[in-house]
Amino acid sequence: MATQDGSEEVIMETEAKPKEAEPLCEDAEKVDTETTSYTDAGDATTQDSSISNGDDADGEQEMVDLKIIWNKNKYDLKIPVDNTGAQLKERIHSLTGLPPAMQKVMYKGLLPEDKTLREIKITNGAKIMVVGSTINDVLAVNTPKEAVQQEVKAEENKKEPLCRQKQHRKVLDKGKPDDIMPSIKGTKERLPTVPLSGMFNKSGGKVRLTFKLEQDQLWIGTKERTEKVPMGSIKNVVSEPIEGHEDYHMMAFQLGPTEASQYWVYWVPVQFVDAIKDTVLGKWQYF
Repeated sequence: MATQDGSEEVIMETEAKPKEAEPLCEDAEKVDTETTSYTDAGDATTQDSSISNGDDADGEQEMVDLKIIWNKNKYDLKIPVDNTGAQLKERIHSLTGLPPAMQKVMYKGLLPEDKTLREIKITNGAKIMVVGSTINDVLAVNTPKEAVQQEVKAEENKKEPLCRQKQHRKVLDKGKPDDIMPSIKGTKERLPTVPLSGMFNKSGGKVRLTFKLEQDQLWIGTKERTEKVPMGSIKNVVSEPIEGHEDYHMMAFQLGPTEASQYWVYWVPVQFVDAIKDTVLGKWQYF
């Protein structure tokens, strides 16, 4: 009986073992399920994280806050610092309705269209000055100025070269000033950051030109005084190379309705001639 009892006990233990193992399998399945769920959750978290990072990357462009000032109105503009001057003009167009071709945008000088705001070193809170007129304003105002320009060109074609005329010869015969700014023939440059100096006026006195872009003014300075002339009041700008010194021009600013109001400046370096005309009249004058 002892042997039989022992066998029965062995059998009972053998039968009991699977019963004891079943909970272990269930526990293992639970562990596997929990592990799988944890892994899935981890994968989901990873996916969510990668999607979130992607969204953040799209919105991580460095922005700059600007104050746009045009026609006595102020506009707040937030724009990526890596946008170009041309893109800034498009944004100004959307704010003001002023077409890019009609805009003179100024920040420490005339704003270049091909450089980014970062390259120009524009910072948060910078004030951007905009000068220009809408198409309707240009059509109303530009036609008389175009007529003046055409009349001037027609008269120039009939007359002898300006530098040969007696009124100009008396100044030019004095020769080139010793302290005149150097000229660079065959190039076009933006206006310098310092006044153009060392030139003569019609009376033979020294004159300097300072372009105050922020105020849209041209300052004509002599030893005696400085005239602050609004650029919008200048009707025309004409120039002509000086014979024998073609790297310098003589230039006139027409301050009134007739040629009698022309203010003459002699020995203007040739590389600045186009920049002066563009700055005073605005490129939009030619459209």
